[in-house]
Amino acid sequence: MRAFLIRSAGEALRRAASSSPSSASSALAPFPLILRRSYASELAPERKVAILGAAGGIGQPLSLLMKLNPLVSRLALYDIAGTPGVAADVSHINTRAEVAGYMTEEQLGQALEGSDVVIIPAGVPRKPGMTRDDLFNINAGIVKSLCTAISKYCPNAIVNMISNPVNSTVPIAAEVFKKAGTYDEKKLFGVTTLDVLRAKTFYARKAGLPPADVNVPVVGGHAGITILPLFSQATPSTNALSHEEIKALTKRTQDGGTEVVEAKAGKGSATLSMAYAGAIFADACLKGLNGVPDVVECSFVQSSVTELPFFASK
Repeated sequence: MRAFLIRSAGEALRRAASSSPSSASSALAPFPLILRRSYASELAPERKVAILGAAGGIGQPLSLLMKLNPLVSRLALYDIAGTPGVAADVSHINTRAEVAGYMTEEQLGQALEGSDVVIIPAGVPRKPGMTRDDLFNINAGIVKSLCTAISKYCPNAIVNMISNPVNSTVPIAAEVFKKAGTYDEKKLFGVTTLDVLRAKTFYARKAGLPPADVNVPVVGGHAGITILPLFSQATPSTNALSHEEIKALTKRTQDGGTEVVEAKAGKGSATLSMAYAGAIFADACLKGLNGVPDVVECSFVQSSVTELPFFASK
């Protein structure tokens, strides 16, 4: 029986290799995920992803999730300390990506060279009583330094900004890239995906819907009242929620970060959910680079939708 299954799998792979990508996916569908994941990796182009701040609270789970992504062929992990251990740890996972850890400013260039996507979760996290504005003075300098290096070593990379306050760090990054002559508005994104995930989750739970089937666009910014979940455009739509319930969902989405900070009693912020959100957005960027059509995510970008220079939208 085992020999028959192996022969059958081999025949399916050979048939798929000589057919179109859609036929390949169809041919592999009945077989275990590991076979499909392996084949997908062989088809995918070589892509390098660099994570700056990889040893931090967001960086470590994000490194794990990106190691699991079959679209990543090389994963560069950078931080001011601790990255050799993180790199050694995730490198033992039997997935496609080759992992390397880099530490100190002297190795930043090596981490960035050849990167297709750079994800930046670097910086200090929020603590109880802190607003995103309180983070600005510290994280602005970190972002400026990292973006200066990006403009030098991988000027064509897509940059995913996670470091808060995103409403400020994205414009800072844009100015650094403009000064270096490398700015491309289509390659700089503030990651607001966690706002979308929260809106989807809270809406689904309240409406009694499966969270994975729900979509809620979130526009505006990435701090407090600038976060605007458009529950009126949620799908599937429902008439089960009152105006007051929608207001409460909006408020909870806007205060989601504070909810986690307070729940952790000063010992952390939204690190795990943010890492998951960052991985989702990075995956969308990789798919876009690989020519996958109709990949749409909300993000804080340079915009002409309003009079504001930057705005989160689809």
